[in-house]
Amino acid sequence: MFNRKTPEKNSKKENKRSQPPSNESQKFINNSLSKNLNMIKQRTGNSPDIISRTFEFGHNPEVITTIVYVEGLADNPTINDFLVESVVKNNDFQEKLHKKDALGTMAEEIISVGSVKTVKDWDGLFESLLSGETVIFVDGKSEALIASTKGGERRSVETPTTEVSVRGSKEGFTESIGTNIALLRRIISNPNLWVEPMKLGTQTKTDVYLAYMNGIANTDIIEEVRKRLKRINLDSILESGYIEHVIEDESMTVFPTIYHTERPDSVASNLLEGRVAIFVNGTPFVLIVPALFVQFFQTPEDYYERFPIAVSIRALRVFMFFISLIAPSVYVAITTFHQEMIPTGLLIIIAAQRESVPFPAIVEALIMETTFEILREAGLRMPEKISSTISIVGALVIGQASIQAGIVSPAMVIIVAITAVASLATPAFNMAISVRMLRFALMLSAAFMGIYGLILGLIMLIVHLVSLRSFGVPYMTPLAPFISANVGDTIVRAQWGRLKERPKFISQENTVRQGKNQRPQPPKARGMVRAETKEGEKQ
Repeated sequence: MFNRKTPEKNSKKENKRSQPPSNESQKFINNSLSKNLNMIKQRTGNSPDIISRTFEFGHNPEVITTIVYVEGLADNPTINDFLVESVVKNNDFQEKLHKKDALGTMAEEIISVGSVKTVKDWDGLFESLLSGETVIFVDGKSEALIASTKGGERRSVETPTTEVSVRGSKEGFTESIGTNIALLRRIISNPNLWVEPMKLGTQTKTDVYLAYMNGIANTDIIEEVRKRLKRINLDSILESGYIEHVIEDESMTVFPTIYHTERPDSVASNLLEGRVAIFVNGTPFVLIVPALFVQFFQTPEDYYERFPIAVSIRALRVFMFFISLIAPSVYVAITTFHQEMIPTGLLIIIAAQRESVPFPAIVEALIMETTFEILREAGLRMPEKISSTISIVGALVIGQASIQAGIVSPAMVIIVAITAVASLATPAFNMAISVRMLRFALMLSAAFMGIYGLILGLIMLIVHLVSLRSFGVPYMTPLAPFISANVGDTIVRAQWGRLKERPKFISQENTVRQGKNQRPQPPKARGMVRAETKEGEKQ
């Protein structure tokens, strides 16, 4: 027993010895240039992408200066044009440069980049260095300059791949958080668009921005979002999904309670309704909170089209959602328990098809649904050039072969195909995944108790939806609780003249979003308009 404890004690002692001493001298920059450069090499493991260039300026005495930057994160043309050449070719600077005020002279008169600041501690220096900025050391100075030179290779602004729209903006977010904020400000040119920066991840130090409309967003929701973000204590934040799983109200549910999008116009419209956006560096997907159930069936295109078209498309989308949710369950329940609900002619055809099938309807449904999910997942993960081939050919070959082998009936193949196509009509991918999971549970419920089991499952589903919250806001708002002023933008989209107020429970400060008399009022007499003629001229 004592021998087992001894290695643990020794390992703890070794860990203490391996850790660098936490004295105050190592927290701040040294006045020796060589020691500072050695410190950077030691902390970064002498990495080859940490570039340092040393220059000597002036005379009596000479001033030794070193710039340090990370290759690939900093913009090389900016460093060469606005840092190196501006100092080397500036003769006036060479004459009046003195060691005492070298940093001040550089910052005020020589360096012409966007912003220059001074740093004295190592934590702030490495934070700026590893974010793409350039560090300028001067021998004999216990501080350094930080020049804004962020750049490097980045993906350009492209069309969103997950949210396709026929009408509207074709710009999508990128992996650069600065570019994403700029895309948002191009749409909302308002000083009330406030952005709060923070860094999350003890190891990655990922940039995270909190964006909202001051005076429109609910201050309680803003404070709750800010509190949950600051409570995050993870080693890494590699994508917005890391944050989503930590800050959501309820994790033990298949329904998403946080909305994500890669469209700037979608983020802008949600901010103008009073919601809060969370930008994460390194991902094009922006989180929107709080999220409502009806929000996952809305697209920006619904607000760009005319009223009748928008109403019909959104109603069709909701109808397809219910088809994808209960179609296999209804077929299993009717063919197993309620054959009297099927017309006689159709019942004879289905019975003839199922005569050679050795399995009950629930086994047929599970086989076909599982097979289609495998094909869909395989097509999603395979290379783009062959994914469509696998999905189409695999579905056709397996479906036809299953019918000929007598494993499933043609009617079941039709039901599964309709269900699969209907699930693709849901705009939000995470909501479509939720439906795919619930479909299996409802099929099992219908297989045991028929229509009664299906209705019982739907009742439990509705009770679960009503109990959910998204940052304190009821998930089924404005349907439950029912809010008549906001019900016009749920299953259908009312005319713009009727959408006068922002969603309640989300925006409680500035709820009015449009003035009065926004609809045209043409005269009742609709005669033809004739050009007036001068007196004496023939009409």
